[in-house]
Amino acid sequence: MTTRLDPVLTSPGRELLASLETLPDLDHRDSARLDAAMRHQGVDASVAAAVLTQLDLRDRAESKFGRFARSMVFTRDGLEQATRLAVGARHAERFRRGGATRVADLGCGIGGDALALAGLGLGVVALDIDEDTAAAAAENLRAFPDAEVILGDVEDLDLTDLKELGVDAVFADPARRTGTAGGSARRLGPEQWSPPLPTVLSWRATFERLGVKMAPGVPHAALPGDCHAQWTSVDGDLVEAALWTPPLAPEGPGRSALVLRGGGAHTLTDPTTGSASAPVRQASVGPLGALVAEPDPAVIRSGLVARLAEDLGAHLVSPSIAWLTGDDLPATPFAARFEVIDVVALRPKAVQGALDRLDVGSVEVKKRGVDLDPEALRRSLRLRGSGAVTVIATRVEGRHRAIIARRCQT
Repeated sequence: MTTRLDPVLTSPGRELLASLETLPDLDHRDSARLDAAMRHQGVDASVAAAVLTQLDLRDRAESKFGRFARSMVFTRDGLEQATRLAVGARHAERFRRGGATRVADLGCGIGGDALALAGLGLGVVALDIDEDTAAAAAENLRAFPDAEVILGDVEDLDLTDLKELGVDAVFADPARRTGTAGGSARRLGPEQWSPPLPTVLSWRATFERLGVKMAPGVPHAALPGDCHAQWTSVDGDLVEAALWTPPLAPEGPGRSALVLRGGGAHTLTDPTTGSASAPVRQASVGPLGALVAEPDPAVIRSGLVARLAEDLGAHLVSPSIAWLTGDDLPATPFAARFEVIDVVALRPKAVQGALDRLDVGSVEVKKRGVDLDPEALRRSLRLRGSGAVTVIATRVEGRHRAIIARRCQT
């Protein structure tokens, strides 16, 4: 099998890439200088281009894989869709604690989850339909003798073949984009994923240990009630939703938010929500207080804003808009807090007047529940001072308002 990664998976490209990684003062961003140096040494143009591409992708991948990125190979689509190392490790731990011994990673991409599984001593059978991506996964898993990578289409898979390979658990990552060749368009509904979510869920008849990586916007009603669905954010960015069947869900059926921030892990659950498909509870609405809180996106997508409001002693600023408020909101990893300074009409002139009174030099604009271009509003403002504020464009008591606020540091 020939792939576009061959120039860095074979000699001399493999050795050249490894040698460049050992140079302590290498500036990967100076691609023109690196290219000229390699061409001066007689390196073929296709090899030099492939090496430069991998150096660039490794730089980008460090945010997901840390130092391990420096010994991995990537495709651009594969890196974009890859599970972060910290998240993959939590996936792998579920399988280990659930008694799995050999896991099929279906739609493995460049092997992020497979690496985490193999790192915990589990056997791995990884499968992907894309030749380049499968080649990357095979290279990234080369240090694990009990990890096998197969090129193939998940939708053509015979589950009995996995059983014969010793597989006793499955982690599926259905394709939710068409890929670069198709314009990288999103497949919106779970029935449009490849394979569709109902097909993946039918595999429970063969494998009771099943985990499914899902789009964060998956409708709760599409989920089986006896499973556990968890939404995960990393440093404020929502990165995934995942569904776990009962053997892999010690917390029981329901929904939760996992917030990974600053090296810490925090989980929010709602004991009154005993089903992954349960309707979202609505928080109460009340007047604007001295503080407002913006729930983490994992909390919002998991439908746990009402639970967070109860924990904080807060209420919504406006119905169905995820801004919480109160006069004394404690610090929490599940929300960012802001001190309310002023409230004005949501018009540039009114916002400008409020900022002039506060000697503001920098502004971040957040919006929820209003039709507004935050960047356009920010560009329209004349900032002459030195202070920093946040302008929250939302609805207050049924009217469009701009809440002028300062971020709380703790």
